[in-house]
Amino acid sequence: MAKTGATGIRRIINAAGYSWLGFKAAYQHEAAFRQELVLMLVLTPVALYYGPSYADKALLIASLVFILLVEILNSALEAAIDRFGDEHHPLSGRAKDMGSAAVFLAFIIAGLVWFSVLY
Repeated sequence: MAKTGATGIRRIINAAGYSWLGFKAAYQHEAAFRQELVLMLVLTPVALYYGPSYADKALLIASLVFILLVEILNSALEAAIDRFGDEHHPLSGRAKDMGSAAVFLAFIIAGLVWFSVLY
């Protein structure tokens, strides 16, 4: 049987490298990601200080990470769509709008988490 790729620890190291490249690309090419990262960096100390319990602190921070996660997926979707050309197509517009809606919902979830934990 032919070997198809890295296995074991090498696969994990490679995956970590690809993840780092993804973070780097999001930071370099996506203003929204940079803004949301700043939001996370500002609110994480607030979560650590005001979170009533360790679980609450984790929920507050996880809701911020969730925003970044959805933004990265949205940016990946937009990059894949843009790869196929600059012409306007209704399905491309719909996909991009849905990605944006997903980011909006992530913000609503984070807001609900923060409101429910801190008030």
